[in-house]
Amino acid sequence: MKSEGEYESELEPGFRFADDEPRWTQVARIIRDQIQRGELPPGTRVPSMIQMQQEYGISTSTGQKVHRALRSEGLIRTQSGMGSYVKRPDTTG
Repeated sequence: MKSEGEYESELEPGFRFADDEPRWTQVARIIRDQIQRGELPPGTRVPSMIQMQQEYGISTSTGQKVHRALRSEGLIRTQSGMGSYVKRPDTTG
């Protein structure tokens, strides 16, 4: 059971990576889709490197690429020593 603001896995049983696409882009897409569908609302912690390693079987460097991509898209923010969280929408536009 997850507490408010914590990430909970949504992977389907039997999930398999596609062979023709880097794993980091596939994991980034999964998390991006969860953010866009509202399953990971603003302020929710996204999977840590350790959680991604355990859940997806990826390396630390692959997990770093996932976070880097989501940050560059403006979807998450990272607080040193605290984790990465879904950003609140920019309402200044």
